[in-house]
Formats: sequence, C-alpha cells, structure tokens
Amino acid sequence: MLKLYVAPGSCSLASHIALEEAGAPYAAERVDLSRGAQHQPEFLAINPKSRVPALATDRGILTETPSILAYIAHAFPEADLAPMDDAFEFARLQSFNSYLCSTVHVAHAHRPRGSRWSDDPEAIESMKLKVPKNMGDCFALIETKMLAGPWVMGDRYTIADPYLFTIAGWLESDGVDPARFPKVLDHRNRMAERPAVKRVMEWLRAG
Repeated sequence: MLKLYVAPGSCSLASHIALEEAGAPYAAERVDLSRGAQHQPEFLAINPKSRVPALATDRGILTETPSILAYIAHAFPEADLAPMDDAFEFARLQSFNSYLCSTVHVAHAHRPRGSRWSDDPEAIESMKLKVPKNMGDCFALIETKMLAGPWVMGDRYTIADPYLFTIAGWLESDGVDPARFPKVLDHRNRMAERPAVKRVMEWLRAG
C-alpha cells in the first residue's frame, strides 16, 4: 500500500486528492510542520529535503508534487488522470504543473518562508510586501493564457486540477482577491464540490 506524508495547508493536498481520485489503496500520515517534525531524524530518513509531500511506494520514496502526480496518473491508468497516450499533451500538462511548482509556489513562499532567501529582517519584510503583486501576476497569466476551462486542460479532468486547486487556495492569505480571476475561482469552487476533494478535506479537518 502507498503511504503519503501530508501536512494541512501545504501543497501535499494536490497529491492527496489525486490518490483519492485514482481510487488508489493508500494511507495518509500527518507531518506536523508547526512542531518541526519535518526536521526530525524519523522524517529526514523518508525525505532529506524536509518537505511534504513524500510518497512511499514499494520501489522507494518519491518527492516533489509534479513527480508524485505523474506517478499516480501512470500507476492508475484506469482513472484517466492524464493523457498518457499523447506525448505532446502530457508534456503540456507537465508544463502547467512545473509552472505551479517552480514559479507560483516560490512566489507564495516568499511570504511565509522568506528566511530561505535572507537572514535580514528588512529584506524578509520586503519580500512579503512583494507577494501580492507576484501572485497576482502569476494568476493573471493562468487566468488568461493557461487555464483552458472548464478544467486546466480543457474538458478533461487531470492531475493538474488538484494542483491548481491547492495553490489557488492560498490567494486570500497572500493578499490577492480571487474574484479578480473568475475562471480560476469557478475552477476552485467546482473542485470543492468533487467527492474526492470533500473526502480529503474532511479527513484533514478530523485530524
């Protein structure tokens, strides 16, 4: 059975939802980031990056959200969560997920985790002030150029959708009004109604 290491409020939500959508046999284990559990030897043995998500498989540990999402799509093809039969479309899907991972998530992280980039308190505060602009710019691009609608790739629901849902859920805390992006907001609202999403959110609340 797969085991997914998760933390509420983190990007691990995307992989958690994808496992539910795939109907995969898995267990989820919480990592208490607020208490520094990610830095303890027990978790560092699982993921030396001290980050979630991490997915334990029978062949080893996978880390990084785009990688885990791609694995889920490959491992459970009957769920039809990615265009596995079309190399170009799969690359487009990976391009979207890579943008969320390498650009949008990093733009967000400058607010809660500025200490990754500077030890100067003034520099950290300056980074925080820039987050609403940077996140707004990222989502303006997603809204106008990248989100095909109704799902990320168009009519087909894929592993890109729980990832967008996860990061779009950070907009308010980053000082961005999601009403600026009606397609993204509509996507977020429809995602919240999916049974798999409801099951994951209920599990997270119950903990």
